[in-house]
Amino acid sequence: MSAQPPTQPQPRRFRLRLWPALLALTVGLAAGLAAFGFRYAEGLSYLQTDPKACANCHIMQSQYDSWQKSSHHTVAVCVDCHLPHSFVPKYLAKAENGWRHGKLFTTGGFVEPIVVQPAGKKILLDNCVQCHGQLTAQMHEHGGSGTERSDCLHCHSTVGHGQRAAMGGPFDPAREVPKTTDQTAPPTGPAPSHSDKAKDKP
Repeated sequence: MSAQPPTQPQPRRFRLRLWPALLALTVGLAAGLAAFGFRYAEGLSYLQTDPKACANCHIMQSQYDSWQKSSHHTVAVCVDCHLPHSFVPKYLAKAENGWRHGKLFTTGGFVEPIVVQPAGKKILLDNCVQCHGQLTAQMHEHGGSGTERSDCLHCHSTVGHGQRAAMGGPFDPAREVPKTTDQTAPPTGPAPSHSDKAKDKP
């Protein structure tokens, strides 16, 4: 009876079994990180309309506080002004804003104070006209050649977030309040003694 030849290793089959494990590990890590990030950032709150969600990030606290003191506080929340009102454009804008804000806040690439971007400003002005259409129907084109729409925020910049001074902003020398001499300031030098006061009496 002849001896059977020794069995040969099968590395190829081993590699085929290893790939599904690596793929499952990669997908699991990615899903776990995404779930942790979503939970940590309170992602569910952004699917609602509560303005407190905008203050989840500490950098937006001043915007939230100033909105509470603005003239629009009782009639509009953040999404009424800063997002389109149609369903699909609203969530496309939410997704773009969320991705951009998350990337900038994570990498530290944001600027302070926060300034609305051109796309966001267009949404903002569209909503101004949509809500105040009866008032703006005959005047919203007065600011340009007829094809341009006037910038509502040029005159009404404080309706959403109160006075600009409360929001900070880049230093503008033209808006600096000139220093004046205070005529009511107390005189410098030692305080008069009782004998000096007595001499002043008639």
